[in-house]
Amino acid sequence: MKGFLKISNLKNGDEAPFETPAAYSLQGMSSGGARLVVGVPAGDPGFLLALLKELHGPLFILYVLHTPRGEAAPGRYQSPEVSVAQAEQFILQFGSFLTADARFDLWVHSPALNGTLVWDRHNQLYCYGPLVQFTAALSSLGFNEQPLPDFGPHIHHYRSEFDDQAQKILQYFQWSFSPLRPEDEQ
Repeated sequence: MKGFLKISNLKNGDEAPFETPAAYSLQGMSSGGARLVVGVPAGDPGFLLALLKELHGPLFILYVLHTPRGEAAPGRYQSPEVSVAQAEQFILQFGSFLTADARFDLWVHSPALNGTLVWDRHNQLYCYGPLVQFTAALSSLGFNEQPLPDFGPHIHHYRSEFDDQAQKILQYFQWSFSPLRPEDEQ
């Protein structure tokens, strides 16, 4: 199911593909810290696999289901502790769904490094923690430091083609459920 995009632009009322370049930028945060914002090229979860290698286990995966299509209640689904290898297997198994459907945000957190990767519904990745290592990993994949394009008016895609995968993802771990937070909702 390659070729699907999480979002599309709206131009003069018509839908147009929106593909983010393989780019990243450093952003200052109000806390005084910094984060990387990464534009994720469509269709390939390889970027996330490379960044996972910069984290130390155990990891926690948070699947924030904000726009379900009948597979489960909206909410935050947190995995038990998983190894880096288990997180990689999860990404590989559900890669087509993760890259092409916007019903969720996905977080991966390493308590050991206080490092977090947040892949959002706009197909952008926010990196917190070991930014030097993340930047080196992205550069090795051909990502360039440059400003990311503005989305402008756009629509999110919640694809019926992935309903089966969306159900399977919720059976993959023994997730702990909690309600959505206000910042999770669209």
